[in-house]
Amino acid sequence: MAVPKKRTSKAKKNSRKANWKAQAKKQATKALSLAKSVLSGKSRGFIYDLKEE
Repeated sequence: MAVPKKRTSKAKKNSRKANWKAQAKKQATKALSLAKSVLSGKSRGFIYDLKEE
């Protein structure tokens, strides 16, 4: 017979949510930094063609 699971505490839930949001913020910052680098033309890690055909 199925038994309901115990409830997760607020502290644990908030901790997980804060961690998830911090990871998202870090990724957004890296993406913005990369976009600025590519647009400025100073990036060396990517090969892309600026000519429009």
